[in-house]
Amino acid sequence: MAKINKSSIPSVLAFEKKLVPSDAQLFAVTWKQRTGHAQALKLQEKSVRGTISNRLKTVKEADPAKLDASIENANIQTVDYCALPNDKDTLQVRFTLKVLSGVQTPSACNGQDFQKTYKAAAEAYIANSQFSELAQRYATNIANARFLWRNRVGAEQIQVVVKHINSSSEQPTVWTFDAKAIGLQSFDSNEVQALAQVIADSLSGKTEFALLDIEAYSQLGEGQEVYPSEELVTEKGDKSKILYETDGIAALHSQKVGNALRTIDTWYEQDARPIAVEVYGSVTNQGTAYRKPTDKKDFYTLFDQFALGEKLEANDEHYVMAMLVRGGVFGLSSK
Repeated sequence: MAKINKSSIPSVLAFEKKLVPSDAQLFAVTWKQRTGHAQALKLQEKSVRGTISNRLKTVKEADPAKLDASIENANIQTVDYCALPNDKDTLQVRFTLKVLSGVQTPSACNGQDFQKTYKAAAEAYIANSQFSELAQRYATNIANARFLWRNRVGAEQIQVVVKHINSSSEQPTVWTFDAKAIGLQSFDSNEVQALAQVIADSLSGKTEFALLDIEAYSQLGEGQEVYPSEELVTEKGDKSKILYETDGIAALHSQKVGNALRTIDTWYEQDARPIAVEVYGSVTNQGTAYRKPTDKKDFYTLFDQFALGEKLEANDEHYVMAMLVRGGVFGLSSK
């Protein structure tokens, strides 16, 4: 295959995401009767009288009297809040996940030569791997309930129930997982292989798509606080914390669920802990990026090599394809 010049990378290049989660709604149940009736969790509002505790910027220059007066004032806040009722000890989280095929075809591309070389590289990857490695990791992050985020911490027990809704069968296929036994740090559990095969078949095009119905149960304790997604507050208003809800039910953003599912990148360095698949390996809560362009391990460096027909190491190929499953706009900007 003839390689094309890097200057031929198209200015218009986009890929649709192939893992499509819904928002995840939050409900309350009891652990012993967790498959029975579930109570939808509503957001509550609290007004609290706190104290000033932030680091002061001008301690040295400030007038001591004014400084003392400012920190003696109360810090009045109104915040959203969500908790289990006093007679329910378990959080139930529900969402659906659609897995799509067609990663070898960009949703938009204005470079015909580039599209041919990329398609050949992607089809070679699919033929060699059948998406088995990525599917194993996605399935593990479903089974270990990584998508619960803070709602996973301090849970006595966590169970995940996955239903594969298949139009060719009257009854869905059901898997049940002990999330705490599977864990968050490795992707080698044999328990998820059947679920991983369903995901791999869809990503590789053996089936057009797969639809999964996912429920997680986290036993936190009666009346305990739970954590829906928090909305970004760009302007100061009456509330300092606004939580997310859909149809009047507390919920997690689909983006937050998707971020957890794609937390599979351990290829950026040896013996690495999983991070979300991102262009530069950015982890915002750590204030760092693990795939810096200077190290030639960022997505654009590896993708350009891959799409232009160059051979990558197996782990780099997994990362590139995981980024394309994630989707995004990757054209070569003229700016």
